[in-house]
Amino acid sequence: MSGKQSHQAQSAHLNQGNEALVLRQDKDGVSYLMLNRPKAYNALSLGCMQALVHQLGLLADDKSIKVIVISGSGKGFCAGHDLREMKEGGTEAFYQETFSTCADLMAKIQSIPQPVIAKVHGIATAAGCQLVATCDLAYAAADSRFATPGVNIGLFCSTPMVALTRAVHPKQAMAMLLTGEMVSADKAEQVGLINESVAPEELDARVDQVAQLIAAKSSYTLKVGKGAFYQQRDMTQSEAYDYCSRVMTENMLAHDAQEGVDAFLGKRPACWQGR
Repeated sequence: MSGKQSHQAQSAHLNQGNEALVLRQDKDGVSYLMLNRPKAYNALSLGCMQALVHQLGLLADDKSIKVIVISGSGKGFCAGHDLREMKEGGTEAFYQETFSTCADLMAKIQSIPQPVIAKVHGIATAAGCQLVATCDLAYAAADSRFATPGVNIGLFCSTPMVALTRAVHPKQAMAMLLTGEMVSADKAEQVGLINESVAPEELDARVDQVAQLIAAKSSYTLKVGKGAFYQQRDMTQSEAYDYCSRVMTENMLAHDAQEGVDAFLGKRPACWQGR
């Protein structure tokens, strides 16, 4: 698959009826994954999460893809777990499978080598807000809104809390979790849940701009940097410096770092080889 050509949307292996739960389109080194349950505000059914995990697994091994963008179809990004499905499932085993699959999905987003960008419009609530907080970067339309409203229906957003408390200030996270109130895109940007809010008509262009800026870098360097970011953040400062010193030493010995330094000193564009 060429990173220089636009491809037709490819369906994930899991479907609901005749419709794919996740649509994929690759263009110029960027893979665009779209949640495809518009009538349910892209609620994360078990099948939808499994389809997304499947696509992310395929992309992790695709050297032509340097950046991944996750978006939602229809009127909103993602309304969280599918409460109707969970009610109908009704057993402890089904609940455990749902939440375990969700945890696997969030872990997959942060463990794959490519940076993952959330492109948010409409609402991102509960596990949808968790998805935004988990992605490496997040950009949102200025009229989008965010919430962890489980408390309103007697179901505290405990799993969304894991990602939320690692993305925003504890007091801000606790306010969202305890009140269940909607947060504006401006507020979400202020507290660090998203990188930037932009006019709705500018969202696609802004995300494409950021994705292409990142895609122009060495894929090896992106992989090293993303992996180190998540490894070091739960270490003590001393442990983090020891670990990152080893990472930087290994990085410096790699071909792309040597090429990058030579290109900088020679005032020429670098020619990355992803190693």
